[in-house]
Amino acid sequence: MYKPLPSCVTVKHSDIDGLGLFAIEDIPNGTDIGMSHFFWGEQLQRTPLGAFYNHSEDPNLKKYQVDSRFFLKAIKDIKAGEELTCTYTFYSIEAS
Repeated sequence: MYKPLPSCVTVKHSDIDGLGLFAIEDIPNGTDIGMSHFFWGEQLQRTPLGAFYNHSEDPNLKKYQVDSRFFLKAIKDIKAGEELTCTYTFYSIEAS
């Protein structure tokens, strides 16, 4: 059965921006969260997981690549209720 998000996260309102990914259980450092993006030909596509994480300069996730796919992995222990963040690498960040 297809699940758009892993069972350890949910989407809800974010104080960072709009909606964000939040842990619904503790997530240990080193846990693979899932695929966030992939290339379909020349086009970069987001998965539901990739659509909802927010940017942080002090992230708790890192993105890594396997072939044409990008995955998210916890780089810190993440507590239940904490927002999952990653440093954006595909998009420009403009200062306000």
